[in-house]
Amino acid sequence: MDRRARRTRRVVAEINVVPYIDVMLVLLVIFMVTAPLLQQGVEVTPPSAASKALPQSDDVPIVVTVDKTGQYAVSGQDAPSGQVPLDTIQAYVLAARKLNPKIPVLVKGDKDASYQFVMGAMVAMQKAGVDKVGLVTDQPRNNSNAPSGGK
Repeated sequence: MDRRARRTRRVVAEINVVPYIDVMLVLLVIFMVTAPLLQQGVEVTPPSAASKALPQSDDVPIVVTVDKTGQYAVSGQDAPSGQVPLDTIQAYVLAARKLNPKIPVLVKGDKDASYQFVMGAMVAMQKAGVDKVGLVTDQPRNNSNAPSGGK
């Protein structure tokens, strides 16, 4: 009888993986939802010291100017004149890009302007639907200040 009892009481060596799959799917959904929220920043191509001039275009670019006190102005076709709030500039750029999606948008910051003000202008342009924001720079007067790529 002992042999029969041993044979009928087999040890089940299976793992039920269904709860593990459920947990993994929940974690996957959490990561899929939170990953886009973690990405911050503005996609721009930073200018180099020896940058080339922009190619000639028939489109008059929109230039958002930031002065050293953090005041904003915009220039372009039918642009509002004088110092303008950033949300007005954003609405202007959004309307101009609806008419001409290829119009270039540039940010021109004063050399003494705070980085926060320049980034504010760039973020506003991104919210207005601009994929690439250019930065306006002056060419150095002499090459002694240019960074060397030497060995």
